[in-house]
Amino acid sequence: MTLWLVVGALGVAALVALAEIGSRWWLRHRSKYHVWPPHARIEMQMDADAFPELEPRCRFYINADGERGGDVRAGEPGLYRVLVAGGSAVECFALDQPSSWPGNLERLLNAPGNLAVLGGRRVHVGNIGHSGVGSAELEIILDRVLPQYSHLDAILIMVGASDVYHWLEEGASPARAPSCVAESLLFAEHPQQRFGWKPRAWALAKIAGRLRRRWFKRAEVKEGAGAWYANARHMRAHATEVRSEMPDPTVVLEHFEEHFRRLVRAAQTKADRVLIARQPWFDGEYTSEELSHFWQGGVGKAWKEKVNVYYSLGVVNRLLACVDSRVAEVADALGVRHIDLRPLLTARLRHYYDHDHHTPTGAAVIARAVADALLAGSTRDSAYHLDRHGRGQLVPKP
Repeated sequence: MTLWLVVGALGVAALVALAEIGSRWWLRHRSKYHVWPPHARIEMQMDADAFPELEPRCRFYINADGERGGDVRAGEPGLYRVLVAGGSAVECFALDQPSSWPGNLERLLNAPGNLAVLGGRRVHVGNIGHSGVGSAELEIILDRVLPQYSHLDAILIMVGASDVYHWLEEGASPARAPSCVAESLLFAEHPQQRFGWKPRAWALAKIAGRLRRRWFKRAEVKEGAGAWYANARHMRAHATEVRSEMPDPTVVLEHFEEHFRRLVRAAQTKADRVLIARQPWFDGEYTSEELSHFWQGGVGKAWKEKVNVYYSLGVVNRLLACVDSRVAEVADALGVRHIDLRPLLTARLRHYYDHDHHTPTGAAVIARAVADALLAGSTRDSAYHLDRHGRGQLVPKP
């Protein structure tokens, strides 16, 4: 009897091993590149102390293509499909999905009059923005993700701040560009994923997780999301050293321009239109209340380690302005339209909740400006004009 039990156990173990080996082969050969895990539903209860001015609940709903956004039916007739890519200002971490600027943009473009301008029945805006993505990381993401789309009507790009912050975090050496995030960390799912022999690292466990997300669509609830912001702001406010001399930015600017040029060209080969939304930041003379909201510019990673040394906001602002100039120069050279959002985001803490990220009100301003720019480039019998407040209107062509 004992012998049969041993033989049975060995048989079961062999079947499990074969199933695991087969699952690993399947995942490596059938997986696609997805920035976000397809079919995931995440509901974050935002930390009230860190974000008293924001919505208390923030939903991240991911579709089958790994985009933050609604579902898309294969071959849907009349679909005008937009892909938005970039870093944290695109992800809109602390904003509920409809309040994010890509979510707002989708709502605006689906107005009947705007659909007529775009020539579609429905507009879908998919968001693959992710915190920490700079130009080098976005080039990798687009190189892997774009071939998976059959057609895109427009690609919107907003990137640049992370190049500066990564460089500062690593000490801002004039001789070294910021290091690039490992490709495996840029995607929630990808063909090169690694497996282990502990149950949680099995391919079978990953397949089970995918099926669970797809079939049950249960939301993962995270409480106290973003609590680290309070500590990060405290560290900046009590920094032991604040550097006011700007380091030579040549290396980081050349690094940015090289990758930015390549990623824009990649976008041009895939979409009918490419639009650059130049990344805005909170600039100017600051009140003490405004300063208490900032945490960026440290030498070190404030979300996971103690940081004592920071660059002044004046240095940060000048570096961001240098990157912004390169964005405009590259876009002009490649014949890609770009929009400057900073003149529209002037309501200070009503538009920004820290130095680079936007409140629902600020996101609505960005969405309106991007919508106007898209519509302005889509009219045939009319011209779409933007006024100094970023509002647009259709005017018949003479």
